[in-house]
Amino acid sequence: MASPSSLCLLAALLALISWQAMASDPSPLQDFCVADMHSPVRVNGFACLNPMEVNADHFFKAAKLDTPRKTNKVGSNVTLINVMQIPGLNTLGISIARIDYAPLGQNPPHTHPRATEILTVLEGTLYVGFVTSNPNNTLFSKVLNKGDVFVFPQGLIHFQFNPNPHQPAVAIAALSSQNPGAITIANAVFGSKPPISDEVLAKAFQVEKGTIDWLQAQFWENNHY
Repeated sequence: MASPSSLCLLAALLALISWQAMASDPSPLQDFCVADMHSPVRVNGFACLNPMEVNADHFFKAAKLDTPRKTNKVGSNVTLINVMQIPGLNTLGISIARIDYAPLGQNPPHTHPRATEILTVLEGTLYVGFVTSNPNNTLFSKVLNKGDVFVFPQGLIHFQFNPNPHQPAVAIAALSSQNPGAITIANAVFGSKPPISDEVLAKAFQVEKGTIDWLQAQFWENNHY
């Protein structure tokens, strides 16, 4: 029979483990850990630069996020500022993105495997939404206007669409990871290299193989720059 003190210790350990499992990025154990991009050490993130070599530029980027971006054929452009652009973001668990939408443009259905996203509209109108996991696959959607805010939970498929045929839209998104990652569903499924078997996809989507072959022949452009 375990003693009460042992049970309390076990409960504390389980709580600590479950909290770590829910965290997007490891919590920092020091003021900062500027990424050393040239270190041969491989860790979950980046090794730390010697603090004596750190300066203000490691926490800065002249990103010009106030400047409009050219959009691609799906009508969007995601300018992500993560640890690859600002080494000082290493271990801090946050990044930011500007998203430009052409008239009738969209940021197509995608997921962020390592981050929750909170988005605010700076200009224009957006129709946004996310879909819950199996078995319900419930769609939560909303039309956002300038100044509105919406949250996309970590790992769930979500999208943004500009319904205005005449005016562009702009949004800023914050993400709870230094390197949130993005998986655009159509690109991953139909644009993988090498391609997924058309037999597999035809059965998964319940369509003819010819339809899958046509989709795989398209140019699946990335909208993350």
